[in-house]
Amino acid sequence: MRGMLGSISRRISAGLLAVGLVAGGPALAQEDTIKVGILHSLSGTMAISETTLKDVMLMLIEEQNKKGGVLGKKLEPVVVDPASDWPLFAEKARELISVDDVAAVFGCWTSVSRKSVLPVFEELNSLLFYPVQYEGEESQRNVFYTGAAPNQQAIPAVDYLMNEDGVERWVLAGTDYVYPRTTNKILEAYLKSKGVADEDIMINYTPFGHSDWQTIVSDIKAFGAAGKRTAVVSTINGDANVPFYKELANQGVKAEDIPVVAFSVGEEELAGLDAAPLVGHLAAWNYFQSVETPENAEFIEAWKTFIEDDNRVTNDPMEAHYIGFNMWVEAVEKAGTTDPDAVIDAIVGVSVPNLTGGTSTMMPNHHITKPVLIGEIQEDGQFETVWETSGLVVGDEWSDYLPDSKDLIADWRAPMSCGNFNVATGKCGGKGVN
Repeated sequence: MRGMLGSISRRISAGLLAVGLVAGGPALAQEDTIKVGILHSLSGTMAISETTLKDVMLMLIEEQNKKGGVLGKKLEPVVVDPASDWPLFAEKARELISVDDVAAVFGCWTSVSRKSVLPVFEELNSLLFYPVQYEGEESQRNVFYTGAAPNQQAIPAVDYLMNEDGVERWVLAGTDYVYPRTTNKILEAYLKSKGVADEDIMINYTPFGHSDWQTIVSDIKAFGAAGKRTAVVSTINGDANVPFYKELANQGVKAEDIPVVAFSVGEEELAGLDAAPLVGHLAAWNYFQSVETPENAEFIEAWKTFIEDDNRVTNDPMEAHYIGFNMWVEAVEKAGTTDPDAVIDAIVGVSVPNLTGGTSTMMPNHHITKPVLIGEIQEDGQFETVWETSGLVVGDEWSDYLPDSKDLIADWRAPMSCGNFNVATGKCGGKGVN
């Protein structure tokens, strides 16, 4: 029955298109667009972070249309809500590609949502631009990773705390899914390579949406009372951050005592908190709204005009979408087509402005070059940059600190065209996912 309805629908669509072609009516205008998929949670535990990414994509598409669109055609956004339901991400991705016929998809936040859609993009040979920091250990031909790899966020953050703040004891606190677990596996190996003892590393995981932090914060306080400088490295994701930081304040855990450096807390998440008790705690990102560059000032002005709310903030994953979207546009114009294979070939080496005053380049491993910034939370919910890299850092898809990864590289250009090539054995491991 479903197949019959689909067949009838296609015949009706074909008939309407034929009428449009004859009459020059609306059907032609609708067909003469390039559809762009937006795959972000607008409900559920991740809506606190992902809704803004949907909004910024709508802004970017609107602005591109004002410039004439792409290849002479207007862009048409297609928005779906996977509702923080990881299997639903795969269903919605398939719907965007197979039913809506989008040319590319911009979406996902959590790594479990990205992992859910990987087989769909590979099977249907479509393009995903993924804008959020992640754990690495992956390079897939159909995915472009515009967020930070661990060497562009987690490792520099630990280096900063170790070298600039004298931290010797480490609490690795995360939400219980693939990104925190793999990132912390890398960080644990990195810390031990720096001589940190097992007893000076505490690891804790909590479920999505976790709300009762009293016991865990008490444990962190006790762990930090051993006489060594202690810090929390947080991979806590989504709305669980709100009660976590509230409980830190309730128990008097201040930044000068036990600083927290977060990888998933930016301006958007802070907008829902009383930032005063959080002052001095840190976040590691590749962009902050407070960055003073002409490009960022123009972006912020465009954002506030589009969203019609001066209180709405910008953040790092928004900048990642800004970079990824502009790279896709340039690659499509360069290829002269939205065909995925042609865009994949064209996009490597494409450079576009970022918002921190430089350019970011798509590398052969489908990761981009980025600066790394450490920011300190201010009372107004913004960040003051306290440290940054002297230049751009190339995203490292495979960690140098894990035995199974240290010999792997990715290069999607011919003739290698491999996401996990082993330089020790000279062989490609397959799909670019471990």
